[in-house]
Amino acid sequence: MIMSLSLLIIIHEGGHFLFARMFKVRVEKFYIFFDPWFSLFKYKSKKSQTEYGVGWLPLGGYVKIAGMIDESMDTEQMKKDPQPWEFRTKPAWQRLIIMVAGVVFNFLLALFIYSMILFAWGDQYVSVQKAPMGMEFNETAKSIGFRDGDVLLSADGKDFVRYDGNMLSKIVDSREVSVLRNGKKVAIYIPDKLMERLMTDSVRFATYRFPFVIDSVNTHSPAALAGIIPGDSIISLNGKPVSFFDFKKEMTRREKLVKAHKADSTNIYSITLAYVRKGQLCSLTMNTDSSFKMGVVPVTDYARLLPMVSHKYGFFESLPAGVNLGVKTLSGYVNSMKYVFSKEGAKQLGGFGTIGSIFPATWDWHQFWYMTAFLSIILAFMNILPIPALDGGHVFFLLYEIITRRKPSDKFLEYAQMVGMGLLLLLLIWANFNDIIRFIF
Repeated sequence: MIMSLSLLIIIHEGGHFLFARMFKVRVEKFYIFFDPWFSLFKYKSKKSQTEYGVGWLPLGGYVKIAGMIDESMDTEQMKKDPQPWEFRTKPAWQRLIIMVAGVVFNFLLALFIYSMILFAWGDQYVSVQKAPMGMEFNETAKSIGFRDGDVLLSADGKDFVRYDGNMLSKIVDSREVSVLRNGKKVAIYIPDKLMERLMTDSVRFATYRFPFVIDSVNTHSPAALAGIIPGDSIISLNGKPVSFFDFKKEMTRREKLVKAHKADSTNIYSITLAYVRKGQLCSLTMNTDSSFKMGVVPVTDYARLLPMVSHKYGFFESLPAGVNLGVKTLSGYVNSMKYVFSKEGAKQLGGFGTIGSIFPATWDWHQFWYMTAFLSIILAFMNILPIPALDGGHVFFLLYEIITRRKPSDKFLEYAQMVGMGLLLLLLIWANFNDIIRFIF
């Protein structure tokens, strides 16, 4: 996470730095992370006017541009006579370009990363309309009419292609979703404020159903003694067809019955399995251990079990595809922002814990770059919001100056900066407080 954020900060602040220097504006500091009271590292060559450093507070980074009211709150400099190399003496259009450069660089970085991901790894997904076992739905989805095994087809007549955040947005914003159930097309009415209800769930709206396939068998386990081997695909439990999720639910149900003394603990450990081995249908009856474990490790990555659609991209083909992916990601994120202002949406805001959780526990270059591109999109959008202390706040005041030909006073900008920094600090505290609450409970 730190590596990803550091890269994004360098690119973002580098955008401000590059155009500031292009317009001959002095940049006094270029820092990764903030450095109140002290820094972890700093360097300034004798020929440079810029001090480069690494702060200790990982809340972002900054470039201190001479003659500008920013997070450094250097009001003493603003009391001196304006100098030709200061930000405040440059034409409004140059100041505007300097301020939007960071956001533009972050967005361009995201488009480039998405393009290179497609070039290096291609694109691979399950066609949601061809998922052989349909989807597994959470309780909220079931309460409005979805059923486990339903194959998602379309929302308001627009066909689904892949299950992702954009598809979920289409579902919650639609009036009617069509599914294939037991070979028949069924329409499901989507109620208002479905997203607010889904945000209270700890389980995602839906996930692909896939078979219970054995990945490995523990030595001397009940499964090993019964003759189960890796690759066996369990298709029924006690005569009922099962998926991966059905099997786990049934074993959990049995465990609860025994703990509640509502079942015969001698017979309930006995299970009858039907499974496929190398194309042959087999069956057996076996006993689990006292914890209702067979002693197997199932395959949990559905990509290994379901038919995948793959698309490889050449270098030049990957560029427009990456742009399209970046624009779709930005559009989806902007669309989801409307829920932030709801009660449940405010509870979903996350801080550093949430950011860290989106990266995999084990190193994966594909996921690292994918999440870095996504965070770059978020950073670009959040920074362009017209909130004082953010780039968007500076842009808002510059546009006001260009349109009205009246420049806001330094004192007004100073107060606006303090208000904006206060709001951002409260938001930061709230987001990380949510992380702590989620971690504890």
